[in-house]
Amino acid sequence: MSVAMEWCAIDEAALEELAKAFAQQLGQGGVVLLEGDLGAGKTTFARALLKALGVGERIKSPTYSLIESYRIGDLDAHHLDLYRIADADELEWLGLPDLLDANSLLLIEWPERGAGALPPADLGVRFEHAGERRNVAVSANSARGREWLGTQFPGS
Repeated sequence: MSVAMEWCAIDEAALEELAKAFAQQLGQGGVVLLEGDLGAGKTTFARALLKALGVGERIKSPTYSLIESYRIGDLDAHHLDLYRIADADELEWLGLPDLLDANSLLLIEWPERGAGALPPADLGVRFEHAGERRNVAVSANSARGREWLGTQFPGS
């Protein structure tokens, strides 16, 4: 992953603010891969982003269900957690092609477990532990992703 933007040693509040800043761009849909170890901030980021997009209901972790979907105006947002799958072939029953259209946002945790079965990503977001804080590195993987990263973000 080539890094386009980085935030070092940010706390949870700053991580949530970063997610809110990204929400301003991601409201138009796309595919975002959320990578990192357990507890590195993937779900915190996804929840804050979905809340900033306007999800008013409880935002559940998709750890056991694999996918949680939300309708936000004209946008369909799908939060996937692939931690519990053993093989990318298991994703076939999720109907990924049906989830992705011009008005869809996919936030995918543990994308390495779905390698070869996932749609091309616009952004890759890597989370790392930095003691009690987190490091976040973002890369653009498409023209849309590069456009999004052209926007000013807090603390970058």
